[in-house]
Amino acid sequence: MGTTRTTDERAATRTDDPSVPAEAATDVEEKTTAEPDTDAATGTADAADEKRATATAEHDEDSDLDGLDDTAAAHDDEDALDDEAPVQATAGVGFGAGAVVAAGLGLASVTGTWLGTLLAERQTLLGQIKLQSGKATDQIATVYGTPWHTTALVNGLFALLAVIIGGAVLLNRPRAAWMRAVAWGGLALGVLGILISAGMYFDLLASLPSIPKAPAGAGS
Repeated sequence: MGTTRTTDERAATRTDDPSVPAEAATDVEEKTTAEPDTDAATGTADAADEKRATATAEHDEDSDLDGLDDTAAAHDDEDALDDEAPVQATAGVGFGAGAVVAAGLGLASVTGTWLGTLLAERQTLLGQIKLQSGKATDQIATVYGTPWHTTALVNGLFALLAVIIGGAVLLNRPRAAWMRAVAWGGLALGVLGILISAGMYFDLLASLPSIPKAPAGAGS
């Protein structure tokens, strides 16, 4: 305010002074009036520049933080994929092994196993011992029927295992087509083995031989 009054007084003095032209006094007044406006405009421009600089710095910081977040997320995704890869590989190996085992057990239940043959021979030997000791009266059932039924039980057990393992593999829906195909083959053979074993055990496929009875009066 003090500066403005001094300037006005100088302008008035110069105006009153007849030696100073009126145009010069007018120019002094315009310059005096324009000086505050120039300073205000300069201050406003500086404030705007500071705001822009601050906004740019904040944007750069946000961009850097976003980049760090994206990098961390990418590393997390890679770590998750690395952790899942061994699990999937292990599961694939397990499904493949299960399918092969199911197929092998199903085939063994249909064609017979070494274990079934061994147990059947053992039952045959026990039957002969019982006959010689007089503990068995039915020679055909002891020597023939019991070993036959033992073989049927062993084959049926293998068939049941084939059905269980093959069904478990199929329920987990393996991705590989060959795993599903082998598992289905083992399941089918297992079902067929159960049917054959049941027919053998209950004498549906072939009944036990019997000794024909002599006609009455044939010995007289």
